[in-house]
Amino acid sequence: MLTITRALYDRIVEHARADHPDEACGVVAGPVGTGRPERFIPMLNAARSPTFYEFDSADLLKLYREMDDRDEEPVIIYHSHTATEAYPSRTDITYANEPGAHYVLVSTADTDGAGDFQFRSYTIVEGVVTEEDVKVVEEYA
Repeated sequence: MLTITRALYDRIVEHARADHPDEACGVVAGPVGTGRPERFIPMLNAARSPTFYEFDSADLLKLYREMDDRDEEPVIIYHSHTATEAYPSRTDITYANEPGAHYVLVSTADTDGAGDFQFRSYTIVEGVVTEEDVKVVEEYA
């Protein structure tokens, strides 16, 4: 199960909506070994595409060095889908290389307010996708 604060949840959703119609992407880092998402790091979708996201390789290298210096790891890797449900695509599954991370997808397909968007979380390990519950809390215990 992914446990996430309301503030982080809201920031991920805001980023997804702000970047629509392109896919948004980013990371939420946390202390190594805790599984607790704490530091919100929105990234630029280098592909600038409504159907694909890609982290800029230089930005990603800088991020991993920074996380290493801070004894952090990627707890959440998130991106949005702008025209489909919040479920990992074949491409998403192929590029999922952090077996300990939660892969959060936000669907912004319904942006006219007529229906709910989707915020879903998965683990992706060796190509196997498993949906998990999301628990939103005001703060961590």
